[in-house]
Amino acid sequence: MILECPECRTRYLVPDSAIGHDGRTVRCANCRHSWFQSPPELPLEPLPEPVVSLDKPVDRDPSESDGAGAAAMPPLPSFVSAAPPPPPPPVVEAPATETFDAFAHQPPFRQRRNNARRWTIGAVAAGLLMLVGVIAILWLGAPGIGASLGLGTTESPLRLRDNPIERRELANGSELFAVSGQITNPSSDRQRVPDIRAELKDAQGRVVFNWTITPQQRTLGPGAAIDFNSAKLDVPPNSKRLELSFAGE
Repeated sequence: MILECPECRTRYLVPDSAIGHDGRTVRCANCRHSWFQSPPELPLEPLPEPVVSLDKPVDRDPSESDGAGAAAMPPLPSFVSAAPPPPPPPVVEAPATETFDAFAHQPPFRQRRNNARRWTIGAVAAGLLMLVGVIAILWLGAPGIGASLGLGTTESPLRLRDNPIERRELANGSELFAVSGQITNPSSDRQRVPDIRAELKDAQGRVVFNWTITPQQRTLGPGAAIDFNSAKLDVPPNSKRLELSFAGE
């Protein structure tokens, strides 16, 4: 049967057995309103027609004047009563602390999620991740990446000293271009060693070739020094001058 809440008009489809023959008090899962639900109306079965025997004469009431030969109406059976049925016994409603109804169905809608709050939390988390990435770029050994992003462009106290360039022709006809030098720390503090940017320029001062040299270690103590070296094949023949600098300066 279908139940309808008299307050919010929410409808529920429940089996007849859940209400029972005597009815019961139900509660709306949407607005928490309670009411007494009567049992479903059962179809009335027709009473069996009385059987009149023709072997014996039918007694008549002298007061009847419906004409001769009419048969008298039989009396009502003993189980048929003209009085209305007694009202159902009152049902005691469960206390207000009860929050679960086994026969209550879910309301036909669900509460909407707060998408704006979820987007805000995601944006804050993304910002924190970006901040951690920037710190890693600046302090965890990626100064070259920081320079390409425009970060960490302060001048390093370290000093570069390059050795003469070595050009050597290999057996396969290729030319080997070798660069070497030394990094020193003249300061009294321990310094981080960034990448070294090597640029080859032509006679007009234009950059014709460049690459990055990774140092052997990332930190250098006070007054310490480390060597570096790098080699490239088949550099442009019009390169005339080599310039070395720290990435990020």
